[in-house]
Amino acid sequence: MLSWLGEIAAGYYGPIRLLTSYLFLYGLGTALAAILTLVLIPKLWDRLPRDQGREFAVDAEKSQGKPVGAGVLFIPIYLFVCLLVAPLEPRILATQSCVFLVMLAGYMDDRAGGFSEYFLGGIDLLIGVLGAMAICGLEPYHLWLPFVKTEWAISPWIFVPCAAVLIWLAINATNCTDGVDGLSASLCGMAFIYLAGFLYVIVGHREVARYLLVPHYQDGAVWAILAFVMAGCLAGYLWYNANPSKVLMGDAGSRPMGLLLGMLVLACGNPVLILVVAFVVLVNGATGILKVALLRFFKIWIFREVRYPLHDHFRHNKGWSNTQVLVRFMLLQAVGTPLLLVLLLKIR
Repeated sequence: MLSWLGEIAAGYYGPIRLLTSYLFLYGLGTALAAILTLVLIPKLWDRLPRDQGREFAVDAEKSQGKPVGAGVLFIPIYLFVCLLVAPLEPRILATQSCVFLVMLAGYMDDRAGGFSEYFLGGIDLLIGVLGAMAICGLEPYHLWLPFVKTEWAISPWIFVPCAAVLIWLAINATNCTDGVDGLSASLCGMAFIYLAGFLYVIVGHREVARYLLVPHYQDGAVWAILAFVMAGCLAGYLWYNANPSKVLMGDAGSRPMGLLLGMLVLACGNPVLILVVAFVVLVNGATGILKVALLRFFKIWIFREVRYPLHDHFRHNKGWSNTQVLVRFMLLQAVGTPLLLVLLLKIR
């Protein structure tokens, strides 16, 4: 909306043309999202449901009684700021609609104390299908992969179901990571910053993309706005979620984060990128999903001595504190992602 205003008003007052600058919009959107989240969350968290504790979770009693479902507070802030700073394009609006829907489903789960796993998983998959359709616009999806220079045009009939599974995985891996104060928001915040840089500097920049032999996407800079604004919201939320936390994001926050993470990875044109920007989230959360699926559907019991999510294993079996889990997991992602990005981009 602001970029549209800048284009109209720049002829009347020159400095207004700043509103057409992506860098200015990135800074404005990130700061505004962080400030609004920081100011509004403590004013509204008394209206949130209270955490009842999770059965078998480590230190579940420390979370009991805290406001849960803060995602229903900062996700609307995210959507509002995006409406201000992002262009009102159909694919962007469709993405925001998916974020709202998955937030709503997560908040209902928070209030109900937990829906059936299959019911909630079905909702996630359905919204994942809608998200995949929003990314490709029901047109061929241009895919590139590591280590090869070839680019492929994938039919939407193939892309949509495959992309829906990736989005579903991102939603649930992110949700499983939300078990230590600040962990999920910190890891995802880092992932969003990496994705924003990738979308703006690499695939969104014609010359850089040509030098690195990757496709150039004209709308890469637009998708980067969504990542920067979410990083701003998470910064404001982490102010109150740092150990010991005062408020918990719940499914209303973790599931929209996962959905947006999956969709932005797909907007980069390379689904493998999720292993680069969020490998700690996937190892921590998705491996537990794999273990449960193998046991439940195939009666295969693997890694008996390992608790899942992995952050519970390190707290319960290895004696790590919450702070140790947070700092060490963040260090792994902070150091690992740049190294993996070099491999992704230079070995082609």
